[in-house]
Amino acid sequence: MEASRATTAAALPATGARQLASDLLALTKPKVQSLLLLTTVTTMLVAGTPSIGLIIATCIGGYLSAGGAGAVNHWYDRDIDAQMERTASRPIPAGRIAPRTALWFGIGLAVLGFVWLTLTANVLAASLSFSGFLGYTLMYTVWLKRRTWQNIVWGGAAGAVPPLVGWAAVTGGLSGLPIYLFAIVFFWTPPHFWALSLLMKDEYAKVGVPMLPVVRGEDETRRQIVLYSVLLYAVTQLPFCGGGGLDAIYLIASLALGVAFVTLAVLLQRQATRKAALRLYLFSLLYLALLFVAMVADVKL
Repeated sequence: MEASRATTAAALPATGARQLASDLLALTKPKVQSLLLLTTVTTMLVAGTPSIGLIIATCIGGYLSAGGAGAVNHWYDRDIDAQMERTASRPIPAGRIAPRTALWFGIGLAVLGFVWLTLTANVLAASLSFSGFLGYTLMYTVWLKRRTWQNIVWGGAAGAVPPLVGWAAVTGGLSGLPIYLFAIVFFWTPPHFWALSLLMKDEYAKVGVPMLPVVRGEDETRRQIVLYSVLLYAVTQLPFCGGGGLDAIYLIASLALGVAFVTLAVLLQRQATRKAALRLYLFSLLYLALLFVAMVADVKL
């Protein structure tokens, strides 16, 4: 009996530690991070022939910076997260992590990421990564998200920083191609996120977040998705025709993926269903991944 009690007492702290670790990891938004890291790694491979060590180090630094931004976002949005069914179980609104803990955890990760990238890559890569942290926390989360339906347009610039970080880590500078890659992610973000916001319109309306479907309506949102999808298609041609240095493999992939993206956007505008919105949202994730993989194939094959 005594042995059983001792075993139970020893298991409780371990369980609590695992829950804490799980919650801290959740604050860094690991699902979002996966696509950011993919654009970082593929850009590094396009930029040159980086060592495995440099790739891993850059991914660690990028994760720390973006993860810190995620934690600060959790801290700032804790009031509306508590009111939305999708986010009510997050660590802060659920009461498992104190708000102040999340805030300092996020700031600490961002500072650590800057120091790490400075030591393992270079100051430019570290500074660009930290600018992404500031853009997501201050520009998007604090300033834009609750004030304007264009929040994701300009706030999306923070998510477009990883290709710049990857390029700078390999080359120590920036040139035309990484700027094009930044622009691709920048113009990809609105149609990607607005497709999701169509599915979450009621939740955003409930907490007063002025996402495009809430403020301008679903018809205007679908129109804007088509517009930005066409702009995205045009921007993706710059690495080939704008002196970016990419060739036939990328051209074919960008044309095929772009036509598919625009087609799904037009179908969403015509069908106006949740199924069509979800289909475009899911494809947009695959689209960006395949486009950046095609860049690597174009350079390495």
